[in-house]
Amino acid sequence: CVVTFARTRGFAPLALLASAGLILAACGGDDDSAAADGESDVDAAALEGVSVTVGSKDFDENILLGEILAQALEAQGADVTNQTNLGGTSVNREALLAGDIDVYPDYNGTGWTVHLGNDDPSNDPQELYDNTAAADLEQNGIQWAGLSPFNNTYGFASNGALTEENGGPFTADEMVQDVADNPAAVVCMESEFPDRPDGLVLFEEGTGVTIPQEQIQILDTGLIYTETASGACDFGEVFTTDGRIEALNIDLVEDPGLSILYNVSFTWNDDHFQENADTYSEIVETILAPLDNDTMAALNAQVDVDGEDAADVAAAYLAEQGLL
Repeated sequence: CVVTFARTRGFAPLALLASAGLILAACGGDDDSAAADGESDVDAAALEGVSVTVGSKDFDENILLGEILAQALEAQGADVTNQTNLGGTSVNREALLAGDIDVYPDYNGTGWTVHLGNDDPSNDPQELYDNTAAADLEQNGIQWAGLSPFNNTYGFASNGALTEENGGPFTADEMVQDVADNPAAVVCMESEFPDRPDGLVLFEEGTGVTIPQEQIQILDTGLIYTETASGACDFGEVFTTDGRIEALNIDLVEDPGLSILYNVSFTWNDDHFQENADTYSEIVETILAPLDNDTMAALNAQVDVDGEDAADVAAAYLAEQGLL
């Protein structure tokens, strides 16, 4: 069995725990058999007497990840205050720094560029994690625990009919050429994307082409997917693990590495984290290890497309992992 890491912790003890967690998840064994059989191997008293407040951002994937953690902690005996769907990135980050929440899921690229104010993120997942975790712990007392294999980065998707006309998925260079050749072409984006340091500017710098302002249409995030599928948008800015991409038959534009990496970790107040570091690390690793891009997109689709409640999807996932 071969085990690979997208990223691990910034400290040796947690790195060892991460390795052990991923090896068990990927290779199986006697300790793993209960989860494989759908049986729970939870120590319901492991976090007895521990109070934890869990937040999340206000979009489906982040809400789902927050729900998964909240339910996993509760199953281990913690007294959980569930504040998932708390608000946007800044709301959660400020709440974490202020001690109003103890943990929420965040993205390594966001940590490095937005929270730490850097503009040179590594394109190696492990290195980006290590750099972000070490700096945020030292500067702000925030612990980045766990690391998802999936990378939910920004991307563009093309309308299915347009993809067919192109003879297959667009490359980034083909996309900007198509927009340049067709003044009526519409590129749909959410409101913050054109102004984010990790948004449109990276795509334009990477391709060397500026998309004309008159060809950009600003829409709510959810509308971008449906309007791209309908053809109202020729290209739409999307999140690459969104379940609506496959469900609506739109096609990702091939990214040669223009976008920043957005693998997920759970960000904790370190003082709180250290009180139960071993248990928290084990739970986080068990949650995140199976979540590659396809698995996360499938879970997202249950919420985004099928209309299932995030709490129910979280419970089913945790049962599969032996955490309920």
